[in-house]
Amino acid sequence: MELILLLIYSLVVWLVFFKLKLLPWNFVSQVIVITLPVIGIAVLILLANVYAPSSSDVRVMNYVVQIVPRVSGRVIEVPVEPNSVVKKGDVLFRIDPTSARLEVDGMRAKVKELEARVAGARANERQLGLERKTAQGRRAAIAARLELARRRVRQHQTLASSGAGNQFDLQQMEAEAKNLEGELSAAAASVGQATQKLEARTDDGTLVELAAAKAALDHARAALADAEWRLKETVTYAPADGTVVNLQLRAGSYAAALPISPVMGFVENEQYLVALFNQNELHKVQPGDEAEVTLLAFPNRVIKCRVESVVWATGQGQLPLSGTIPETGAQSQAPGRYAVKLRVDEKEGSVLLPAGARGNAAIYTHGLHPVHILRKVILRVGTKVDWLILKLH
Repeated sequence: MELILLLIYSLVVWLVFFKLKLLPWNFVSQVIVITLPVIGIAVLILLANVYAPSSSDVRVMNYVVQIVPRVSGRVIEVPVEPNSVVKKGDVLFRIDPTSARLEVDGMRAKVKELEARVAGARANERQLGLERKTAQGRRAAIAARLELARRRVRQHQTLASSGAGNQFDLQQMEAEAKNLEGELSAAAASVGQATQKLEARTDDGTLVELAAAKAALDHARAALADAEWRLKETVTYAPADGTVVNLQLRAGSYAAALPISPVMGFVENEQYLVALFNQNELHKVQPGDEAEVTLLAFPNRVIKCRVESVVWATGQGQLPLSGTIPETGAQSQAPGRYAVKLRVDEKEGSVLLPAGARGNAAIYTHGLHPVHILRKVILRVGTKVDWLILKLH
């Protein structure tokens, strides 16, 4: 663009000073003619760097997932091939589910056993209530009989003292009263025992025996859910649309959950562009600004984008976590650059860019639109030059 402007400027100078000779070609005019384009181009470039900043370090970033088995076991099937494209939900590999299935069957039997135990505890609670009511009724009946026996003892004592009764009947009634006292004590003990069992409850009012059975049942159900999860995890599915890379797994090999060791890499199709800019180039950049990207992998192609966000942070903005005072060193580090995340416009279509591709980018802010033309011309000329492969081997 600068060359085109210089050529146009040179043509105008030739017409004014040499062809049409509208102005004299002297020392003053020579200084003006030489100085004017230098100052103009310098101002134009400075304004372009502010209102249309550019970056020569653009990178295509993809999310990469390290596929690690969640359970351990022998691999029985790997239906994918290296560098193959898969859809979300496709099977990546299967682990022998026999052990996990046996564990699930065992835990299901344990859950049924504990469910029966909980039902028995509930029935036992009702039985204790009936036993207490029965013991209370028996205690009341014995207490009435004892009261009658004591009254008859007193009557026989009166008769015996007056000579109207005999000692044998008195002794017989006294023995019966003592026997009833013993039965009353036993009935009261039965009532107390049943009451003690019924009153042994947790804070929420549940019988201790029933609470213990419920706790064991909940623990078994949790273990069953974990076993079913392990059975489900014997099959690993693709987390998203993407490509399988660095596939190291084969049928018959052993996949271990620990220690953590990825068995394959998975590159998701979802991607984004990151452009790195100097720190003083971004004070006019806002999310939503128009941007253009050119990549070496696609010569003569301009990709329309929008600014999604500016990452206002670098690694130099943090100190290591330690108890020592950080040292500055004899030389300071070079000033870091800030990353700008770009989003490809929908009108570009669902184009899949190669992960790790490099290129150039320009952002067009909301001010001084004429300088945008200069930046767009420079960007397009540069992407045409990308057709050239400059190497001798």
